[in-house]
Amino acid sequence: MPGQRGRRGHHRPPPSGGRGSTSPDGGSRSARGAGRGAGSGRSRKRRVLRWTAVTLSLLILATAAAGYLYYEHLNSRIKKDDLTLGRKMPGHKANAKGQTPLNILVIGSDGRDSKANQKLGGARDTFNGKPLADVQMLLHVSADRTNISAISMPRDTMLKIPECTDPDSGETFPASDWVQTNESLGRGGPGCTVATWHELTGITIDHFMMIDFAGVVSMADAIEGVPVCVTDNVESRNLKGEGSGLKLEKGTTSVKGEQALQWLRTRYGFEDGSDLARTRAQHMYLNSMVRQLRKNAKLTDPNKLRRLAEAAIEALTVDKGIDSVARLLELGDDLKSVPSDRVTMARIPVDYSKRPGFRGKVEPIPGEAEQLFRMVREDIPLDGKGGPRKKKTAPATSKDPAAAPAEIAVQVRNGTGGGQAPQPGRATEIAGVLQAKGFTRAVADTAGEAAPKTVVHFSNAELEGDAQAVAKALGLPRSAVKKSTDVTGIALTVGADWRLGTAFPKPEESDRTPDSANALNGGDTKACMKVQPGFTW
Repeated sequence: MPGQRGRRGHHRPPPSGGRGSTSPDGGSRSARGAGRGAGSGRSRKRRVLRWTAVTLSLLILATAAAGYLYYEHLNSRIKKDDLTLGRKMPGHKANAKGQTPLNILVIGSDGRDSKANQKLGGARDTFNGKPLADVQMLLHVSADRTNISAISMPRDTMLKIPECTDPDSGETFPASDWVQTNESLGRGGPGCTVATWHELTGITIDHFMMIDFAGVVSMADAIEGVPVCVTDNVESRNLKGEGSGLKLEKGTTSVKGEQALQWLRTRYGFEDGSDLARTRAQHMYLNSMVRQLRKNAKLTDPNKLRRLAEAAIEALTVDKGIDSVARLLELGDDLKSVPSDRVTMARIPVDYSKRPGFRGKVEPIPGEAEQLFRMVREDIPLDGKGGPRKKKTAPATSKDPAAAPAEIAVQVRNGTGGGQAPQPGRATEIAGVLQAKGFTRAVADTAGEAAPKTVVHFSNAELEGDAQAVAKALGLPRSAVKKSTDVTGIALTVGADWRLGTAFPKPEESDRTPDSANALNGGDTKACMKVQPGFTW
């Protein structure tokens, strides 16, 4: 029916079993193998294809001009869903020229609820099950529309998923503190994935686009191939039969259709055989695809454009803010003028989890991940070409005089989760620090939600001076003091930026993309995937 929901850098230790979901490169939902001869015997039965969702979203944006040819026809086929199932999304802060950035979350769904997707999706026992968001990538278009940053979240990332309620069934999924990120899609739809990203990053997300299996093949065929490169002959298949099946000769090959899908889902055979290597390969594919679109004169053919636009519309589910082809055209205009060398692909900085039972899973590196998130929030280009910025001016000191420390009541909350498991005992520990500084009415509170940054909230203007006194005693910046109607009195939330220690770490803010983000410039035409030993032929 028209308009209805479309449902759904660090050294790697050897992968092992653990909680989580389907390994898209041939592993089972409970175990995965690495290298030739490793892996679960059940993995053949649970083989799942992988793709990069952002490929399809950029294709529809880049070719949306074809929409005028049959505008109403395409409008009737756009599938829509709620933007977020979490807290209300805050607005953007405009720059000096009144411009605001644009953030689009692109989601790759593995839902196998159609014959086309089931044919590509493999194992019958996964048909019509809950979908997984196996590809997640945030596209950030700068406020002045001069550059684009794309940030991927590895599928194996463990984090907090907020409470989400399915808008169709009314089922409520409680918040979970340590869950694999791709499970968010099965908790009410793409709006829960959006809410999870916002919870982790603090980034305002304007739109989402979700793409399914069959869309990958049809879109890759429509652009007539994408050049990719490998350092050696490669075959993604181990002795257990696990792998994408990709087989390429050394050098550059143009891939399309199901072979393109094989490239996008390949883990075994690339670099260290991890999901992080697969993310790198997806970035290379996307950069090459964008370059190919821009130089391929054949795509000016109205018939080819129409087929491409129709294939993209069929593959997409979008949020309700994208209510027409006209809106897609507007989004396309925001993207098409950005040159390839101002497009930067990166991933959330992660490291392998050291938690028992989660070997092979990854979790965000607190300081480095927050640095990347801050750069997006503050619209700082990841390619380092943003130029000097004006220094931030500190908020003015409150005119309201502070009471004596012993008279100030403070509720201390543990918000150190921020996409990770909360650090135990932080509220009690920091309440003790305040008590030692004379704030004898500071108490640990069990309430509160995860926060990327430590913040002192106050409920009314008369308490602002007291709140600033609390911040000063702990060495927090004045910008950490904020008025909120969600608290009564003064509440200190210890955020993910202060997981350890009794002294608040002075942030060394840098406008340089962390090395652990593994950034790749869109203008790099020489990028080539390193082949994993044991997978050559």
